[in-house]
Amino acid sequence: MGKVAMVLCVLAVAGLAAADWNEGDYDKMHYPQLPKMIGGWDVKASYYRFLADDWQCSETGPVTDIHLWVSFMDDAYFNPTMIHTAIWTDDISGPFSKPKDRVWHKDWSSGWTTRLYGTGPQGWYDPQYSIQDPNQGQDPALHPDHWNVYQINMLIDPMEAYVQEVGNVYWLEFSIPTPIEGNIGWKQSGSPQYRDDAVWRITDGAWEPLEDPFTGLSMDLAFVITPEPGTIGLMLLGLAGWFCRRR
Repeated sequence: MGKVAMVLCVLAVAGLAAADWNEGDYDKMHYPQLPKMIGGWDVKASYYRFLADDWQCSETGPVTDIHLWVSFMDDAYFNPTMIHTAIWTDDISGPFSKPKDRVWHKDWSSGWTTRLYGTGPQGWYDPQYSIQDPNQGQDPALHPDHWNVYQINMLIDPMEAYVQEVGNVYWLEFSIPTPIEGNIGWKQSGSPQYRDDAVWRITDGAWEPLEDPFTGLSMDLAFVITPEPGTIGLMLLGLAGWFCRRR
């Protein structure tokens, strides 16, 4: 029986070390917003662009795991020196929902992991510039532009985490706030639309709805909020203890 418990303990530790999220893994939101792997857009989230998308909490507890999907313009991969994340409350006034009050933020200089998630033809979109007003001759919407899709995994110390409450709607904000390092985009979600559009802004400007640059259809962004790895580890250890007692 000790061997079985040991195997479960090893699995728990492996779960702590991996920190990746795969489709079918547990989550703490309305449903995971998975990346659109064929024909999706990557919306520029670098050089003073800030993006946000909303989720409904399905389990009260600290937000300790954030996973989101990104790509790099022209597949020019770089490792950012800083990542900005924030959580906002929900504002349903006005013609579209948007972030209201910032209740938590973290500027990361390290501590995240990145892995290649998959490949597929992807587009690049900078919402600051319309199709009719390109940025110094560079098209604001290019499709196809790149292929590689990456998953960024951010694990937050529970002592520093924001505690979400079941049923509430929150907004996740993401940006690469440092001056020009390269072009990174938050990937469009291919999952069913949740509520209104995702939103974007320039620095401290007003939030604007995010729409497909060609079709004008609403866009969501690809991310998932999950339980902290420690919780999963404790669940596995509890199962090991239960199994030993049963045997």
